[in-house]
Amino acid sequence: MATLQRSSIQEADLIPRLASYQMLPQIRRERIIDEAIAPILCSEAEITKACQQFYEQNQLIDETTRQDWLTQQEISLGFLETILIPRLLKIEKFKHQTWNHKLESYFLQRKSDLDRVIYSLIQIQDAEMAEELYFRIYENEQSFAEVAHKYSQGSEAQVNGIIGPVELGTQHPALAYLLAISQPGQLWHPVPVDEWLLIVRLEKLLPAQLNISMRQRLLQELFEAWVQEQT
Repeated sequence: MATLQRSSIQEADLIPRLASYQMLPQIRRERIIDEAIAPILCSEAEITKACQQFYEQNQLIDETTRQDWLTQQEISLGFLETILIPRLLKIEKFKHQTWNHKLESYFLQRKSDLDRVIYSLIQIQDAEMAEELYFRIYENEQSFAEVAHKYSQGSEAQVNGIIGPVELGTQHPALAYLLAISQPGQLWHPVPVDEWLLIVRLEKLLPAQLNISMRQRLLQELFEAWVQEQT
């Protein structure tokens, strides 16, 4: 079997190649980030800790696994520990220095979308059937799960109508609003959403918390919004 030969890229060909690979926007993005993080300093202790965290997060604890990963990425250990990881550390410090003081107010702005819910759903297109199914559930003639499994026309039928936990911000706006104003156990009369009639019951509300993982997520959101503005 013939083997592919690696070919070197001449300097004059580099920009056209990057453009043809659609990589120039990414390079522009990274240059903007480099300019922003240039003034940030990291101590040796911070870099050492960042290296340890990087190896743990990427499951590169033992030497063999780490070396295999470096070979696959075509980088050296020196490049990883003196260039790549310190850059990642600087980016994290930049995020914290720039937006950490805004997280509480930003979280409150986003909270209505970040709250998670578990709810029961039946989707059906026939108005008369939707009305009948609603009253079967309302009058306790059949359980929501039984009706959803037998009659719902969406994929939720496979799980007896149960959806979630899901963030409200990921749901259809009309459905998200309905769930946001619901009390657990509240059953809604069929509601038209697009081409469907929805029978909905909120099962549980899981309010978003500004914990460590949420703070990291929101910092990343603010960082990405800033990068988009710059580019």
